[in-house]
Amino acid sequence: MQPLMDKRRHYALVGRSLGHSWSQRWFEAMFLRQGLSDCSYSLCEMPSLDGLRRWVADGHICGFNVTVPYKVAILPLLDAMSDDARAIGAVNCVCVTSGDRLVGHNTDWRAFSESLLSCGTPLPSTALVLGSGGAARAVAYALGRLGVESCFVSRTPGSCPVPDAISYDDARRRAAAAPSLLFVNATPVGMWPDVDASPWPWPDDFSSRWTVYDLTYNPSPTLLMRHAAARGATVHDGLDMLHRQAALGWQLWQNPSAAAL
Repeated sequence: MQPLMDKRRHYALVGRSLGHSWSQRWFEAMFLRQGLSDCSYSLCEMPSLDGLRRWVADGHICGFNVTVPYKVAILPLLDAMSDDARAIGAVNCVCVTSGDRLVGHNTDWRAFSESLLSCGTPLPSTALVLGSGGAARAVAYALGRLGVESCFVSRTPGSCPVPDAISYDDARRRAAAAPSLLFVNATPVGMWPDVDASPWPWPDDFSSRWTVYDLTYNPSPTLLMRHAAARGATVHDGLDMLHRQAALGWQLWQNPSAAAL
């Protein structure tokens, strides 16, 4: 007798450590609102991406999100990528199309752009992006599309995988000279459970000239945001971006013909 086919639609988040993530609760709430009783979303911690395709096939995965530290590492495992994902060099959303083809997309950049514009804060003259991973690359790409020049800030600029990254000391000098500044934390520093950490070692530098956008949403406010707000900066967390990128990913998963490149 043939086993019954799994008729549910399975989606997931892939990362190394996912205790901080609220993605599952967002999707489960959305499934409930829309009456999608045949859908599930799970958090899948993986020590590496070895066996990813077997996991997709065995789990009947229809689509999945990707987070730290695999947004760049997953690229060689994909069958195709959208133009935006290729330009950014990072993927956070994968569509599984016919024949188990893995098609990578990047919804982070559009989610960040939409979230930033919705804040109503005037676009700055200067933007500093802390980090060099997939999230930082998406932020820099979004800022470029908005006409804002930005630079990556790295603790190891000489060996940083992105070109022209500057040191924290150089970033501090640029920030001091800028008439207005957008400061984006795209590192995991300050994320749960390391809630007593901040990526910026000079809390007295913040001022009302700064807009601080911390992609972290758990916790909120982060120590970075508290330091910035105490000195008059405008602060935003990453929860709105999380919701927007999840909604954009869901749209891709529900339109396989558009997602198949």
